[in-house]
Amino acid sequence: MSTDRHRALTALRARPVDVLVIGGGIVGAGIARDAALRGFRVALVEQYDLASGTSSRPTRLIHGGLRYLELYDFGLVRDDLREREILLRVAPHLVFPLPFLLPQYGRSTVYQAKLRTGMQLYDALSFGKSLPSRRWLSREAVLVAEPAINPEGLQGAWRYYDAQVPLVERLVVESALDAARQGALVLNRARAERFLRDPDGRVTGAAVRDLHGRQEVDVRAHVTVNATGPWLDVTSDEIRPGKRPLLRLTKGVHLVTPSGTRNAHVLFSQTDGRLFFVVPWLGYSLIGTTDTNYRGDPAAAAADAEDVEYLSTEARRVFPRAPFDRVYYAWAGVRALVRVEGVKEGQVSRKHKVLDHETCDGVRGVVSVVGGKITAYRSIAEEVGDLVSRKLGRRTRSYTDRRPFPGGAMGDLRSFVDSDLWPRAQALGLARDAAERLGRVYGSLAHEVLDLVERDGTLARPLCPEKPAIVAELVRAVESEWALTLADFLLRRSDLGLHADQALDDAERIAAAMGELLRWDATNQAEQVALYRAEIAPMRLFSNAAKGPSTYRLSRVCFGS
Repeated sequence: MSTDRHRALTALRARPVDVLVIGGGIVGAGIARDAALRGFRVALVEQYDLASGTSSRPTRLIHGGLRYLELYDFGLVRDDLREREILLRVAPHLVFPLPFLLPQYGRSTVYQAKLRTGMQLYDALSFGKSLPSRRWLSREAVLVAEPAINPEGLQGAWRYYDAQVPLVERLVVESALDAARQGALVLNRARAERFLRDPDGRVTGAAVRDLHGRQEVDVRAHVTVNATGPWLDVTSDEIRPGKRPLLRLTKGVHLVTPSGTRNAHVLFSQTDGRLFFVVPWLGYSLIGTTDTNYRGDPAAAAADAEDVEYLSTEARRVFPRAPFDRVYYAWAGVRALVRVEGVKEGQVSRKHKVLDHETCDGVRGVVSVVGGKITAYRSIAEEVGDLVSRKLGRRTRSYTDRRPFPGGAMGDLRSFVDSDLWPRAQALGLARDAAERLGRVYGSLAHEVLDLVERDGTLARPLCPEKPAIVAELVRAVESEWALTLADFLLRRSDLGLHADQALDDAERIAAAMGELLRWDATNQAEQVALYRAEIAPMRLFSNAAKGPSTYRLSRVCFGS
């Protein structure tokens, strides 16, 4: 067990915290950051790893949601567009402007007028925005901008802007990191087993099992926040037994394929009319998402043949020459939506609720977050922070709308790399691509990675051949960012596990390097590689990209091929 983890467990045994947050996804980490910045004593516990659930499996967009206009969720759209601007400002290393094309095929004059009104409204609801306004592109202009698009029946396209967060996992990790820098105690691989109650039934914290060190600690808290996402009905059952479920769960699937477009696109399925995206991401195309009811353990969600066929087929209708029949891997996430019956999955609102169980269920000391989307996570955290402040009788305010993320102390990323990061990296013997990678993944925190290299020049060596990642990144992940397993590092602290090969050929080498830091013997290293392969196995069930751009086949290939 690391010294920091031992200290955290000792501190949690010693005295109560003001706020215990259960759940280390984007919402939970955001709440921990908001509360810690208000001056509260905070603990954050996560049963698996930070960002290991739904938070790592979205379309990776920060957007208002054009389709929510059709549901008349104007308030939701406006709030999310405001959050988009905040995140562009406070996390410029992780959140970037992204232009979209919304191509039109065979649409009636009435539909075109309706869409024009929608685009005008989207712009109007984002008043004060930093991004360019909408623009109509003629058919000829679209074909120049996107040569791969199907020209048959094409009428033109709307160009508009939203934002992308390519490495949403880093957004979660940096939220937790900022909370920790304000004194928050962060424990991953720590499962809340049950709520602690006083004789009057008030929730006074949770019994937490440290899955890493195999021990249990009672974490006492004045207020406990349940931010367990799609697990909420399970984790809240003991305080609302026999009551109607809070959630409606739906599954969303995304495909990662070779790059097939120059631009991000909003498309409509010809099968069922659903909106979906084709988005450039890390040099690939990201296609998604589906929206189907889900039952069962959210951790077991995986793409099936129907999901993959649906997305690949619909994307190739618009881009018939694109290599969308070659799937590198796919992920499936489970959305935690506020429960609504009698409507289709795609019609369920993405609005959230913050429940004070004292009001709803007569149980004091606990608050739950129901629903919500990544774009809104900061404002959800602020809402929870305001409620906690009232319950604790404290006058506080949120600072997350103006405080840069730990890696966000920079302006334009390209200028930062060119004028600030690259000269220092070059002086330490690093190649240009290594410096660019550090800026892209860590932002201004890249200087902390270079601090490690400055103290020990051997940490500048590559983690694996022909890739720009360096050993210092692994050291940072273990020593400063709570990475305890090979998967923690590859999938959620770096981007190595997100590329086409998912670092399968380098897993043993990286496990050996990580083992030197965590004292793994050869057996432990082999076990970590096996656990990593098992974790990504569901993502690679339909991996067929290695077979070349032949006719699309949904073949269950041998793992790792």
